[in-house]
Amino acid sequence: MHLKNIAVVAHVDHGKTTLVDELLKQSGLFAEHETVSERVMDSGELEKERGITITAKNCAFRWKDYKINLLDTPGHADFGGEVERSLMMVDGILLLVDAAEGPLPQTRFVLQKAIEQKIKIAVMINKIDRQDERHEEVQTEIEDLLLELVDISGIDDFDLDIPFFFGAGRDGYASDDPTSREGTLQPLLDFFIGPYFPEANLDPSGNLQLLVSNLDYSKYLGTLMIGRISSGTLHENKPYMWIGKSGKPKQIRIGKIQIFDGLGFTDVPSAEAGEIVILSGHDDANIGDTITSMDKPEALPRIEVDPPTVSVQVSVSTSPLSGQEGEYLTSRKLEEFLFEAVRKNVSLQYEATDDPKVFVLKARGELQVAIVFEEIRRAGFELMIARPQVLLKEVDGKTQEPYEKVVFDVPNESTGAVTEAMGNRKGLMEALTPIGEGRTRIEFKVPSRGLIGYRSKFLTDTKGEGLMSSYFLGYGEYVGKMLARTNGALVSDKAGKTTPYALFNVLSSGTQFVKPGEKVYEGMVVGEHTRPNDLILNVCREKHLSSVRTAGKDENIILPPTPARNLEWALDWIDDDEWVEVTPENIRIRKKILENNLRSVKR
Repeated sequence: MHLKNIAVVAHVDHGKTTLVDELLKQSGLFAEHETVSERVMDSGELEKERGITITAKNCAFRWKDYKINLLDTPGHADFGGEVERSLMMVDGILLLVDAAEGPLPQTRFVLQKAIEQKIKIAVMINKIDRQDERHEEVQTEIEDLLLELVDISGIDDFDLDIPFFFGAGRDGYASDDPTSREGTLQPLLDFFIGPYFPEANLDPSGNLQLLVSNLDYSKYLGTLMIGRISSGTLHENKPYMWIGKSGKPKQIRIGKIQIFDGLGFTDVPSAEAGEIVILSGHDDANIGDTITSMDKPEALPRIEVDPPTVSVQVSVSTSPLSGQEGEYLTSRKLEEFLFEAVRKNVSLQYEATDDPKVFVLKARGELQVAIVFEEIRRAGFELMIARPQVLLKEVDGKTQEPYEKVVFDVPNESTGAVTEAMGNRKGLMEALTPIGEGRTRIEFKVPSRGLIGYRSKFLTDTKGEGLMSSYFLGYGEYVGKMLARTNGALVSDKAGKTTPYALFNVLSSGTQFVKPGEKVYEGMVVGEHTRPNDLILNVCREKHLSSVRTAGKDENIILPPTPARNLEWALDWIDDDEWVEVTPENIRIRKKILENNLRSVKR
């Protein structure tokens, strides 16, 4: 059986996972009577809830006399580390680009990494059935982008004769004819097994080398190592050498060998070079380790991904309400969770601080931080998270900070609000172009600090119709202080339960975050003030009964709805003197100093 390893990559929401669904169905992987859930590759609970791919996943199907290992990768820039290590396992990528939106920041990021590794690229312009599709312009934009990236990377011999397909993954058709609006994905499947993408059959008789590119866990087999065999042949229940970060070989015994088969695995006695395998037998493995032969142990270069740009302090909960809603409360257990998250994701790092209760997690962006802590929260942990901070550098005695290229796709009437907001956040406009009728694309170079907390405001400014995406540009000049939030906080002055009477009487002070009957404590933030300073309030006051009873004296209290308190909203909103308190049941915001008489109300 011939073998090919191919990854499907794209910007977020350009249709990768939907296309993979259709490829699996049309390849005959599922029986006719089988019911298959939508976005079958997004198996994680958070992925199903949010409708985005968070971790790269493998599947395999057979087409004619070929086996194709297919990787579905995330499209969000914060999960770029997943894409970088997925590229270590493949020989070709299918790039999906929306027929209306065109190439966006993550498209550029993935193409640059693929060109650097000299991986073959094919392009499918997806969603060709959209009314606002502009496939000719999009094709030109992709070709220009490829020329620019090849020029930047300095690779002279890169093959720029790239095939283009046009189709709609949701409707299950693709063709090299841009006018076609029906058919199947057979042209794409036949292209996969054609001569353009190289076969994965490398040197099966060479010295065994396998780079661990991913980790998983099985309650029966323990830690599972996933990677592609670069050379040689691997046999089950045999001793091999493992080379970790230290570079010193250590003997281990590989237990089971599994290969991807459909959406699951199949046990095999051995596997040859080119195959992507799942191995058990070594619980201390990390991403980037090498499995090699006993007689000639040679390590492959470790996986190097772009460095983190954001750090966040995380602490065990010291709130007055701690221990009431979660199962785990100790710093030892918190460190275990962080260690496991870092093991499974090469773009994350964590370190201890002088305070034994507090750790620092470093990541690519706010969304990645929120996903890590959402998973810890659902595991039953109570913790506190500070405001994300960018990682600064000292270069030639000058402070530098990370910059990002941010691209907005907004309705024409929202351009003013977005431009003003970016101006306040030290952004520099680099391009403004109309897209079809009624929409505009604006590009800014902005300090990463300026984007922290902007996403929710952006959705308000564009009435939910705007698209925002960004990628890391590099480090540049530090632009000085920047106010995180213009308005102050409404802070509770005592512990108790909120009452409708008290909340109604302080409505004029600002937007409220709490509902009647919620537990609060001194120093807990209960809303956003209308002014820049903080305001201390009593939200637990009860209405005292009087002896007078008159019809119509009691007013029917109606309170406005409160915003949904999720983790991203809280991390966007808080300032440097506040914590987000996270429990399995609630997300609260509190001041770092709880006692009102020890804290300044001036910001």
